[in-house]
Amino acid sequence: MNFAAQLFYSSYLSERLERLYSPRPALKASEENDPFWQREELHLGPGQSVGPYKCCRVSNGNTTRRSTLIEPERLKDFGEEELINGDVTFHDTKVTGAPEIMLVEPPKTRRLSEFRMVPRPVPQYLRFEDISAAAFRIQMGIQKTPCTYSRLSKQYGMEIYLKKEHLHYTGSVKERGVLYLLTSLTQEQQRKGVIVATDCNFSMAVAHHAVEMKIPVFVIMPSCCSSPRLRIYRDYGAMVISYGSTGHDSQNHACHLAKENGYLYLEEEESSVYLAGLGTVGMEIYEQVPKVDAVVIPAAGQYSLLAGTAAAIKHLNSRILVIGIEPEGFPLLLQSLKTDGPVKDMHSYPNKKLYGDLMERSLGVNTFHLAKKLVDKVISVSEENSLVAMLRFQEFERSTVDTEGAMGLAAILAGQLPELRGKKVAVVVTSANMELELVRQCVDRALVLDDRVSKFSVQLGEWPGDMAKLLDVLSREDVRLLDVCHRRHSNKSDLFKAKVECVVETRDKTQSAQMRKTLGERYPSICWLDR
Repeated sequence: MNFAAQLFYSSYLSERLERLYSPRPALKASEENDPFWQREELHLGPGQSVGPYKCCRVSNGNTTRRSTLIEPERLKDFGEEELINGDVTFHDTKVTGAPEIMLVEPPKTRRLSEFRMVPRPVPQYLRFEDISAAAFRIQMGIQKTPCTYSRLSKQYGMEIYLKKEHLHYTGSVKERGVLYLLTSLTQEQQRKGVIVATDCNFSMAVAHHAVEMKIPVFVIMPSCCSSPRLRIYRDYGAMVISYGSTGHDSQNHACHLAKENGYLYLEEEESSVYLAGLGTVGMEIYEQVPKVDAVVIPAAGQYSLLAGTAAAIKHLNSRILVIGIEPEGFPLLLQSLKTDGPVKDMHSYPNKKLYGDLMERSLGVNTFHLAKKLVDKVISVSEENSLVAMLRFQEFERSTVDTEGAMGLAAILAGQLPELRGKKVAVVVTSANMELELVRQCVDRALVLDDRVSKFSVQLGEWPGDMAKLLDVLSREDVRLLDVCHRRHSNKSDLFKAKVECVVETRDKTQSAQMRKTLGERYPSICWLDR
């Protein structure tokens, strides 16, 4: 480095150090507006002379009379100055701007007709998830009823499995729906209590399970309700109140008490919770009877059991036939299917002792649509066939059921399901709540309908030994004499003859036919008084 360069470099360093560590000198009036002093931090040269050289302000290494300002935006135009050898090295600097914004073309407008309208799926009223949840919830409070092979299978040419729901504590399948319904109530509703007002399987199930769950339960019954039935409700632990002479009076009083005291009035309806609880029957049948071909379900009352069980069965295997059975005297579902809508007024009056208060029940809209969609066949059975089915249960299954519980088997006995021959069939036995006196009357009537008990009258002379001869004929036919009545003065025209009425019991229809033939040949005046 030459002498001039060294002297310039030393002057430059001295000036910079002095200006950094010494106070700023006072400016003259002419320098106050000078941008040089206003932007001191941008000066690259000394402000006053050092040594033998009297220099003006230096900008970018050049001595000039007027300094040149270097704006920050222009720093990229200058390179880094190397003061050691006087050379200048330039570095390429790439200036990048903001990313380019790509404009998206606006969507083309289309006519309304070009859009395909996709309808939203209709929410299902009863899902299989609801039924499985009910099965999990009630598994600790409801026993798993057996589904056993019936002794009647070979007699009717099919494998019959009886789902014995009448073995529940209250003798009815309604316990499943009631228990799930009670567990679904809020804590406030459970604390206040529930109230029922009809003497039926539903009310009995409510009384039992509400007491088990520590829920206050009140039962309003009319005065015509029998004492044994009232005693059952009291034994369960319910508060029983007799009010009114008819069921309508007790129901109105129950609604009044519920409104005043905050009770929850419960009656059998088509709520999804209640149907889900009853649908657990279908899940158990599918598990207990492998490769079942058909399920026969009694459909009476609210038809909730039929709808709930069909929903479970069809979800598990849509090829399984679901057949509903209802009484011939009250074919509510059949009439509703014919009119494609639930029938509200059914001008039919079944036997109230046998089928309860079916004429006061109605078919709900949701239950009807479930049955229409899921049930493959609906048939009706007569009262006589139901009574004979009750007799078959006592003889072959050693069980006492009511007419509603026997309706499923009654359809098979009557030969109304020929398409099920040779197949595996599950029959739901729903209930067994019938008073003892009524059971006895039903059995007596069923024996007559089954040609097992016969009644006849015959005229005998007053000759000694005529009555003994008649009894001897009956003894040789090996029949059981149940009753005999000897009337001597029954007819004025036959002064020397007596009328004898007998009631006999045979083993089966074959023996009954043989007895009739024998007595007809011996006594031409015989008159059969069967029905």
